[in-house]
Amino acid sequence: MQSFKQYLNEDKNLHLEHIEDEVLNNGVDGTRQAINFLRGLRDMLAGSTKSGKQVRITVKWDGAPAIFAGTNPENNKFFVGTKGIFNKDAKLNYTPEDIDRNHPAEGLNKKLKTALEFLSELNIKGVIQGDMMYSSEDLQNETIDGVNYLTFKPNTIVYAVPKDSDLAKEMLASKMGIVFHTKYNGDTLADMNASFDIDISGMNKTPNVWFRDAEYEDVSGTASMTEKETAQITGILSGAGRLFRQLNPNILKFIQNHKDVNIRIKTYTNSKIREGRPIENPSSHVNGLIKYLKERSEKEIQKLKTEKAKLRKGKEFREFIKFFQNNRRQLSMIFEMQNLLIACKLLILRKLENVKTLTKTFIQDDDGFKVTNPEGFVAVDKLKSDQYVKLVDRLEFSRQNFNAAKNWSKGA
Repeated sequence: MQSFKQYLNEDKNLHLEHIEDEVLNNGVDGTRQAINFLRGLRDMLAGSTKSGKQVRITVKWDGAPAIFAGTNPENNKFFVGTKGIFNKDAKLNYTPEDIDRNHPAEGLNKKLKTALEFLSELNIKGVIQGDMMYSSEDLQNETIDGVNYLTFKPNTIVYAVPKDSDLAKEMLASKMGIVFHTKYNGDTLADMNASFDIDISGMNKTPNVWFRDAEYEDVSGTASMTEKETAQITGILSGAGRLFRQLNPNILKFIQNHKDVNIRIKTYTNSKIREGRPIENPSSHVNGLIKYLKERSEKEIQKLKTEKAKLRKGKEFREFIKFFQNNRRQLSMIFEMQNLLIACKLLILRKLENVKTLTKTFIQDDDGFKVTNPEGFVAVDKLKSDQYVKLVDRLEFSRQNFNAAKNWSKGA
């Protein structure tokens, strides 16, 4: 399982992977750690004091764009930015003119100028990251199932707050809303380390910014697992443990180390998620993957102009596909392992989703508003802050997210 340090070296944007994909990303260690993490979450929800001290959960808010803000330690100036602020050619915005130069697209430009003007009032220590939930012009009045709500839709999910609530009044008085979830520490931007252990208690309160952290709170106590539910997860994890011992570590290591293989497998699975189809049959999924790779390779070959190039590329693709053809059984077991991890994850998600949340969440389509669950959760090991997993119901949220228009990025 990748650590924050490793992600920061490879991708400062902290793109979190799904827990089941740790089988592909980090081989034997990733698979073992995914199983152990699910055990820890099971124990936490079952009321284990030991696990409760080791695991904390944050809620994934479906905000956009991602906003980075704080003081650049290299010049002590306040800035805002988006993904890429840790790059050598980082686009740091200290002034509205910087934003016009770095981000001319209308939607993002306006969001960043709002963030620059009002986040400076918070007295942010260091550098933090959050998801922008709204600016004042995004707030709408909607009647859903006979209830009047204040709503905002930063990305895929529509968030709704009862119109007559104190929270709605607070939001209406503000210029923007943001949920902070990650902090960065270091003497230079390039050397910063990230952590989910963010503390917003020292920030200045201002009516212009509604803000909070992403910490998960079970105020109702409804997320606790029953003995029967705990036993169900235990049984699935036992099966995962038995299957784990049958996986060939060399095949797992090959997938882990060959990013082209890793990416093609995940790309094919994602294409099925877009269609609303899980890995229903691991063996059939392998067959479909090989067919997909062959069809994709033929299309790429046909784009080449010379016969020599086509022959060379054809040979490369045949060698590439041979790995999948020669390891059908192991690939099938890998997909079966992912299915077991997903089954546990979904049982845990259903319990976490029982908790009363700060806002109602909906998906909007041509027929109106439909109730949906939060985007998902991130679970973090308190004792090892570089160990974390993303818990998302991919068939529910990821499919919707794949197909959703990003309103804030219009004109980008």
